[in-house]
Amino acid sequence: MTRHMGYILLSIFAALVLAIMPLPIAFEPYRPDVVLLVLIYWSLALPHRVNITLAWISGLVIDLALGSPLGIHSLAYSLVIYITASNYQKFRNFSIWQQSLLLALFLALYYLVVFWLNHFLIDIYFLPQYLWPVATGALCWPWLFLLLRKYRRHFRIR
Repeated sequence: MTRHMGYILLSIFAALVLAIMPLPIAFEPYRPDVVLLVLIYWSLALPHRVNITLAWISGLVIDLALGSPLGIHSLAYSLVIYITASNYQKFRNFSIWQQSLLLALFLALYYLVVFWLNHFLIDIYFLPQYLWPVATGALCWPWLFLLLRKYRRHFRIR
């Protein structure tokens, strides 16, 4: 494993820690999926390093950490990372606010796939509040993008 991949894995590990860190109950419905946002950033910045395999593994770790049925987050992460990695050149040409709007669509796809799989496996029902993390994730994207870009440039990750 190269030094560059170690820095990428460190940022994904930090996102995993943020994903399982407890929040007050009032803020829990608004928690954005930081792991997916970090994976999207790396798949856009370095699509040759972060791919569907890393998304699948990260999804399995999230499934284990959250106690959800194995493979649900893995499939949803892999689907979103496939779409972003296959269109990374188009995505890079958008302004950061346009990226944020497009990212909201990807996050909505992610949450709807997770809901759909959970619906068939454990029989849950859809509530509109289920999509609040889409809005908070889209609002967090510009700051997370700038933070991770600074991190990538500081450590010269290629």
